[in-house]
Amino acid sequence: MILTVTPNPSLDRTYEVPALDRGEVLRATAERMDPGGKGVNVSRALAAAGHRTVAVMPLGGAPGALVAELLTGQGIEVAPVPVAGATRSNIALAEPDGTLTKINAPGPELSAVEAESLLSAVSSVSAAFAVSAHSASAAWIACCGSLPRGLAPEWYAELVTRAHGAGARVALDTSGPSLLAALRSRPDIVKPNADELAQAVGRPLATVGDAVKAAEEVRGLGAGAVLASLGADGQLLVSSAGTFYGHAPVTAVRSNVGAGDASLAGFLAAGGDGPDALSAAVAHGAAAVQLPGSVMPKPTDLDPSAVTVTADIPLDRALTEQGSPR
Repeated sequence: MILTVTPNPSLDRTYEVPALDRGEVLRATAERMDPGGKGVNVSRALAAAGHRTVAVMPLGGAPGALVAELLTGQGIEVAPVPVAGATRSNIALAEPDGTLTKINAPGPELSAVEAESLLSAVSSVSAAFAVSAHSASAAWIACCGSLPRGLAPEWYAELVTRAHGAGARVALDTSGPSLLAALRSRPDIVKPNADELAQAVGRPLATVGDAVKAAEEVRGLGAGAVLASLGADGQLLVSSAGTFYGHAPVTAVRSNVGAGDASLAGFLAAGGDGPDALSAAVAHGAAAVQLPGSVMPKPTDLDPSAVTVTADIPLDRALTEQGSPR
């Protein structure tokens, strides 16, 4: 059972274009409209794999109503928290070589009352979810994405504290001040990419070994485990059970939107710990980048046999996308 929390959801429009020519009229060859936001994508990936999930998020205006409608159509239970501002709309331009240009809107500014309502909704939905499943608590609460205006960096820290008080495990996928603040509340796992990991430790990452050291430091700051996405260079899992490296070949990248979210969904659905869960994360991420827009992979899209997971870490391997603490 996995409950997702997306404080700043979106309505995502993806256009495939032959080339991104600045100042020109671009004619799209294909388009998609999807509910967006990192936690939303985790729920979508879970639902695509046949798992039950509840998505908690603030929703407002016509875009918010459309997000809820699209999610419900995908078999996802939505727990909306009504807010005064309209849910943001984002645009992504995808080129044939896999290059993606994104324009993310800031989203609504939440009031103090709305911020507290969102926290309360997580607690109440988690409790109801647990009772309906005859469990003591929701197995995992995945808290994902940036915080909208009006929510202090400490908001996630408060959410982690309340979730732990209710007996739930927390997976956190955020960055910057909100990640650093939340680490003090000891989330069970955090899922940074290379840039976010570099930002957390305040230095660039040039090799897989650099990423391992940074992940160990983040664990020292309070994270129970670190699942680090290294783009084309695979994924790392650093936890009390050990350090593991996973990789899978990808023939063609079509879109990397939501690939990290699909990875987190696969990881949590496989238990959220150990090399088997890392293997599932890598398989989901590799499948997601080969699909258009933010389409989430179905079981038939996965190729677990192509995944390699090892405790023999290639420490000297240079990162293709080196982490920068910008």
